[in-house]
Amino acid sequence: METNGLGPKGFPELKNDTFLRAAWGEETDYTPVWCMRQAGRYLPEFRETRAAQDFFSTCRSPEACCELTLQALGMEVTMVPGKGPSFPEPIREEQDLERLRDPATVASELGYVFQAITLTRQRLAGRVPLIGFAGAPWTLMTYMIEGGGSSTMSQAKRWLYQRPQASHQLLQILTDALVPYLVGQVAAGAQALQLFESHAGHLGPQLFNKFALPYIRDVAKQVKARLQEAGLAPVPMIIFAKDGHFALEELAQAGYEVVGLDWTVDPKKARERVGKTVTLQGNLDPCALYAPKEEIGQLVQQMLDGFGPQRYIANLGHGLYPDMDPEHVGAFVDAVHRHSRLLRQN
Repeated sequence: METNGLGPKGFPELKNDTFLRAAWGEETDYTPVWCMRQAGRYLPEFRETRAAQDFFSTCRSPEACCELTLQALGMEVTMVPGKGPSFPEPIREEQDLERLRDPATVASELGYVFQAITLTRQRLAGRVPLIGFAGAPWTLMTYMIEGGGSSTMSQAKRWLYQRPQASHQLLQILTDALVPYLVGQVAAGAQALQLFESHAGHLGPQLFNKFALPYIRDVAKQVKARLQEAGLAPVPMIIFAKDGHFALEELAQAGYEVVGLDWTVDPKKARERVGKTVTLQGNLDPCALYAPKEEIGQLVQQMLDGFGPQRYIANLGHGLYPDMDPEHVGAFVDAVHRHSRLLRQN
């Protein structure tokens, strides 16, 4: 931990390391909590700046993270309001892979992202840690081939069945792009990293184990090795594979300190399946925030009882939706802090 008031690059000293300690599996006095946002943008003040394309408002969702990585590889991206990123010229044939930029150049294309991370870390003034994000290879591949979102991912999955070799080639290109991008985020000031496999649920166990899991593992392994080579302190890494409940045990052994869960997974059963080997994160149904505040408190209590007091970070099972009341988000956070302190007294 930074102890002299200023950390690397003169960053302010971190005053609240509860999230990081929970991520590393250390004991905490209460359960830390944070929320993801979705591409619809959440806080009213960010929604108002949408027209100005304020970087900070576009760079805090899984979809925006995917957009940045793929732009750096040379894909043209347009943001469609209400839909997220759209790619006018998707990858259709194997030869389309040749038009992608060398993944080794991606980090240099994303210098403005690193500058924004450094600026954000300074502005946080040590109040909370800063988390860096990226989409995982399979999720990035789906955007590239589908040209945006899809309810079935049938075009991307067609590649897995008809072009397995080219699929592995593309997934390797994406892995090679992600590793320096994530290492660059840490060098710029990110104190934890989360990898999103947002489209895990479109793969069954066989396809997931063949085309998603090896690259998820590889990202963690390579990022950790590169951080060490660069003389940078290790940071906890989080894997969030939405609807990937069928691979929970494999994800818990994939080299990440934290496994994020969506709301379709029972907390108690998840804990039984992974034991105390990793920290779990999640998993309140985001729509529970539409409930009255009192009910939110009850739902939080049930969730925390299921996960147990340690090796746990509270979160929603996905992102916040744009029409959610900030006061209800506050009720969620307060309930986590309050009930988790009570849990530790028993």
